[in-house]
Formats: sequence, C-alpha cells, structure tokens
Amino acid sequence: MRIITISREFGSGGRELGKRLADLLACDYYDREIIAAIAGRSGMDHNYVERTLEAPVLQSIPLHFRNSFSLSPAIRQPQTKLLLAQKKVIESIAHTGRNCVIVGRNADILLEKHAPFNIFVCADKDTKIQRCMERAQEGEKLSRRDMERKMRDIDQSRAQVRALVTGAHFGERSAYHLTVNTSGWDIRELTVAVAEFAGRWFERKKD
Repeated sequence: MRIITISREFGSGGRELGKRLADLLACDYYDREIIAAIAGRSGMDHNYVERTLEAPVLQSIPLHFRNSFSLSPAIRQPQTKLLLAQKKVIESIAHTGRNCVIVGRNADILLEKHAPFNIFVCADKDTKIQRCMERAQEGEKLSRRDMERKMRDIDQSRAQVRALVTGAHFGERSAYHLTVNTSGWDIRELTVAVAEFAGRWFERKKD
C-alpha cells in the first residue's frame, strides 16, 4: 500500500497537485471526500461539518489524540468531536489497503505507522494571491488585501489545529519527505516530477 499525504499553504495549489497526482498514479483521492464521510456517518449537514472543522481554534499547549486532546478546553466541543471523527475516517482509509493521496487533515502524522510519503506544498505570496483571485467563487469580490488576510487566517488556523491534535508545527521541514514550491511552475509539469520522486521513494523503502 502506498499512501501520499499533502500538506499545503493556502493558495499554493496543493489540492490541484494532489488531484492530478492521484489521477496520474491511478489511485484513490481524498480531500473533501473526508468531510462527506464524516457527514454521512454522523448524520450532520455537510456544510456544518466543513465550517466547524475549518473554524479557528484557540492557541494552547500542544496536545495529542492519544493523550488528553479530547478533554482540551482550547477547542469547542463540537469541533473536538468532529476532529476525532475525522481521525477515525482517515484511519479507516488506510485500513482499506488501497493506494491513495490524502490532502490536508494532518494525515501525515495520523497515519505515521503506515509510513506515508509526505509532501509540503508552498509558494510565494504573489503566486498564492494570484491563484486565489483566479479561483475565487463567483460573486466573491475580495481585494488583494482581503485575500492576503484570508490566506493568513486560514494558514494560522491550520497551524493551530496541527499543534493541538499532533503536537507538530505547520510547515516544519523535517516532517516532510519533499517540499514543493509551485511558484512559477505549471502544476501539471510538477505532477510528473513529484510522481517520479514518490515512486523512487517507495521503491527505496522496500529495499
């Protein structure tokens, strides 16, 4: 079984890279599909689940799922329950034994025992803002300053959740096997290179 995880800065193109990588490698792809699975299991509204999981959390000392995370006062109770449900969904994906690409959700650490290939995707600020502006939802009229603030807030929220549920730091280089800077690149071209690198990494791991 080969699991590839993708952590990413908001606007860096990590989601697109992950989807293209899964298509190229003909393996399963999980991103918002995880949200759908949580909603289906819990009977909750899909949008509610997504909003709750992506809501900012309070800063606190790092805690871990296997310790006292479920009792943490730093996270609202609905968010705690959904983060635990998300962990179970991610673990169930690994238990299928199928090759897959998982975007976000701290899957790199949650599935550490399955030895995934972990990628961190980043880009310079101008590249991220341009990509976000080009892909903004219809009717979403955000200025460059608004988009920059949105990028900063989302990455801060991701960093907080990662620290709380895993004890790790967002973007810490030692946590990843490959860091990909998408600035100035066509992601379709990058996908081929990343797929080859990942393939070689898995082959070396077997030796």
